[in-house]
Amino acid sequence: MRSRRSDPQSSIAPSSRPSGEQAAKRTTGNDQPELPLAAPKQRLRVLEPEVAARVAISRRGKPSGIPGYVKLLFTLELRRELAEKLSLKAIRSERNIEAIIIARIETAARQWR
Repeated sequence: MRSRRSDPQSSIAPSSRPSGEQAAKRTTGNDQPELPLAAPKQRLRVLEPEVAARVAISRRGKPSGIPGYVKLLFTLELRRELAEKLSLKAIRSERNIEAIIIARIETAARQWR
């Protein structure tokens, strides 16, 4: 004897909550639609570049063991030739590649002033 299988969709009871469209049409006693529970986030006003830079570093930078310094961690994708030149310069000057890159950034920053 075969047992009858019912359609899985027919066994699910209809939801007691109205669908999104029905919820949007639902009104209060004075025929005004319901307001959303949370106000949408508003974008912050545009900050001056100097202020925006301080905010960005305060969020992204980590405290350093050296007073007045912050740690910024990021990944550089360099051409292999450039990476090898930086590595060669670091080896010849008996420093690490990070020190070479920091020195280059500081030199460029002095030129911006």
